[in-house]
Amino acid sequence: MKYSRKFFIVLSLVVISAMLFAACQPKDPFENIGTEENPILFAAVPSGETERVLSGFEDMADLVFDSTGLVIEPFVATSYAGVIEAMCQDEPKAHMAALATFSYVLAAEKGCADVALVSTRYGAAFYNGQFLVRADSDFETIEDLKGASWCVSEAISTSGVIVPTIMFKEYGIDAATDMGEMTETGTHEAAAVGVYNGDCDFATTYIDARSRVEEDYPDIMEKTKVIGVEPDIPNDGIQFVTGFPEDVKATLVAGILGLFETEEGLAAMDAAYQWDGMVEKSDDFYEPFRQMLDASGVNIEDLSGE
Repeated sequence: MKYSRKFFIVLSLVVISAMLFAACQPKDPFENIGTEENPILFAAVPSGETERVLSGFEDMADLVFDSTGLVIEPFVATSYAGVIEAMCQDEPKAHMAALATFSYVLAAEKGCADVALVSTRYGAAFYNGQFLVRADSDFETIEDLKGASWCVSEAISTSGVIVPTIMFKEYGIDAATDMGEMTETGTHEAAAVGVYNGDCDFATTYIDARSRVEEDYPDIMEKTKVIGVEPDIPNDGIQFVTGFPEDVKATLVAGILGLFETEEGLAAMDAAYQWDGMVEKSDDFYEPFRQMLDASGVNIEDLSGE
């Protein structure tokens, strides 16, 4: 059978068009997810010393690989805002994350994240923050802090900024205009050390961030004091980027929960974030926190600075 030159030209154009069409199709970010070629990118933010946090999550990743065969590549971001941005990109730069409460609520509001697990410490899925000052200062109450300089881990920290901002409103204090300079230290522990060193008048941290730095500052408990405690806040946890494959997610959740049944797993999670357990939760777990935001008269965009 003979084919004309015109036929081959047409056929070539069809093949080239098909190749160009295939090249223009968006890449599926979840294709072969959990393999060496496409590892699961797990983003964390250092609540404490960065090397310790990363080491803990690297040990976690190794243990999860041993039990599931899924490859996780942990990395420590510089801020919660950076993690949210990574999850919200068209091709996510983070497939799962360890976000704190407000950061998760913000990511969920943007449609980028779904909660899977909430951590427990001492058996509770909630924690509290504290207002910390130097023991030799004249600050005795939260109301006394108006105009004082402030050390926080970062500007969208739940216990560091979001909840204190709401609490200040109860005393007629506008955190945006009535306070002294705010210093972002990167971690809750560093914020506590900032008060200890006199770099700022007070700090807001989780209870009790000072215990993680006692080795370097053995008298920090005596040189600083707590003058206020924050209400219950849902713990941090593990979230997945929206659209993450449900079957892979289920395998990962089971593997992570299994870590708390072994000494090696418990040690890894304690080193990373002082987690002693995790429980499966859905988004409605955060509804009371959202209601607290609504009742305070502020919204997520206001508090996030957007």
